Amino acid sequence: MSRSLTNQLAICQLMVVDMQTKLAPAMTPASMLLVRKNITHLLQAAQLLSVQTIFTEQYPQGLGNTLPDLKNHALNAKIISKTAFSACAEPAFKQQLHIDKPQIILTGMEAHICVLQTALNLINMNKNVFIIEDAIISRDPANKNNALARLRDAGCIITNTESVLFEWLGNANHTNFKQIAALIK
Repeated sequence: MSRSLTNQLAICQLMVVDMQTKLAPAMTPASMLLVRKNITHLLQAAQLLSVQTIFTEQYPQGLGNTLPDLKNHALNAKIISKTAFSACAEPAFKQQLHIDKPQIILTGMEAHICVLQTALNLINMNKNVFIIEDAIISRDPANKNNALARLRDAGCIITNTESVLFEWLGNANHTNFKQIAALIK
């Protein structure tokens, strides 16, 4: 398993787990603001760099749809509705996973439920899973910390938004460097 993201963007997929309108208010406002900002940066960069994006929605009839401000930054993204906590249990999600894209960049909520179960299943499917620590959230920070420890122990790579952006670029000479660097200023 690769311990770093490659700047060969064709082998990456970005996943946004259950960032939904009726679940978002249950999160700590300051933490939610940071997570939304970081996911937005990842979505904007993914759009510029043609990284495939997948959204999941946990029981959207009850928890609402994906936050519009996030969805607006990934107009070509696939949206998968689910009732299973792990997205991997949904056939529609599995159809969106590509064998030739072994690196999954995982963001969303809640870290200790749907993000955790999806990541563990992705590892069992031989995917390289990158958990973006500053782009995941749980209602209780202790639950997020516990999830991060479990994910690290299971073999996920724990990283952050800026690291992903610059690993995707690989070089300051990249044609999108200025646009992506501007996202984090």
